[in-house]
Amino acid sequence: MIHWFCYALQIGAIQAVSREAYFTALESASGDIGSSIPPETGSKKHHRFPDLRGESNHKSVEALVKSTGKESLQWGLAAGVYSGLTYGLKEARGVHDWKNSALAGAITGAALALTSDDHSHEQVVQCAITGAAISTAANLLTGIF
Repeated sequence: MIHWFCYALQIGAIQAVSREAYFTALESASGDIGSSIPPETGSKKHHRFPDLRGESNHKSVEALVKSTGKESLQWGLAAGVYSGLTYGLKEARGVHDWKNSALAGAITGAALALTSDDHSHEQVVQCAITGAAISTAANLLTGIF
């Protein structure tokens, strides 16, 4: 189970770095910070760490490390919680089925929503439903493919 946690940490780090690189490239190409924000993301979610484009390279690197660490921790949390819950439910119920996946996905989705800076009740519920749906679909499709 530890190796899955490490894989999730690596995925989170890569995702954070690539997202920041993408937004930085968009801003550099357009020359205007305000117009490069995609409409679906909004200005609030554009950069979680405004110091990433700080006055010095030291501040930028520090903000990138913080962002990468946070993303890695969130992915690691998701992997650990989901793996632990599915294993625990399998041991408790004696069967591994879509119900275990749905419950583990819902709890994992809610836990991930709670790690965001500005979480609301609606966001937690939405993430729980999404997590349950994705994990249930993955469980059901495992037998098909």
